[in-house]
Amino acid sequence: MLKALIFDVDGSLADTEALHLDAFNHAFAEEGLDWNWTPEQYTQLLDISGGKERMLHHWRSIQPDLKELQGGAVRATIDRLHEIKTAFYENAVNGGAVSLRPGVLALMNEALEQGLALSIATTTSPVNVAALLRHAIGADWRMNFVAMADASSAPIKKPHPQVYLRVLGDMGLPADACIAFEDSANGLRSAMGAGLSTVITPTSFTRHHRFQGALRVVPDLAVVSVSRLREWLAAEPAQRARA
Repeated sequence: MLKALIFDVDGSLADTEALHLDAFNHAFAEEGLDWNWTPEQYTQLLDISGGKERMLHHWRSIQPDLKELQGGAVRATIDRLHEIKTAFYENAVNGGAVSLRPGVLALMNEALEQGLALSIATTTSPVNVAALLRHAIGADWRMNFVAMADASSAPIKKPHPQVYLRVLGDMGLPADACIAFEDSANGLRSAMGAGLSTVITPTSFTRHHRFQGALRVVPDLAVVSVSRLREWLAAEPAQRARA
């Protein structure tokens, strides 16, 4: 019996990656670095979960002999870049630069009306989550979600299932009573690793990913209702048996 919906944030709730790319490049320019990620580079870097991890991966790719110096200079630089990037992103979101993807808010409202729980499972920072949902839902956005795990509470990034296992534990629900919503292959692997049936809504950055094992792959949530989710979940054992 379906009891909860668990949402990823970046890419799933809102198509935020283009804005994240702008924010990274703004931070690089502010710090005087000659890094400037193209959309094609960023698409590849999205295989690395976590903004700090992406920057460190890029740095090591262009400077293979990179070593941490005494006093943690490399880590300090990454942290400073991430702070600048986050501030730029938050200001842009507060200014209306992004909005929820089609069908997201309607599905959330329908789920709440039918007594389902909502939760968030993301590897982005809590500041980014709050900026997006405060602008989209309102100041009391947190009251709509019974559990939330993010980069601060689940530091092992996707595709590891830690963030989903944390949310399931906080909700006190088994995985087979929930459906996750993701947009990427790493997100799907994370959710499936926690035993969750997963609906995928790809973006322009992830549409080339393979989504084997997903409950459904749909363009967006405008075509999804709670009754349809229940039908898909009920039919999943037979679908897996045929596969």
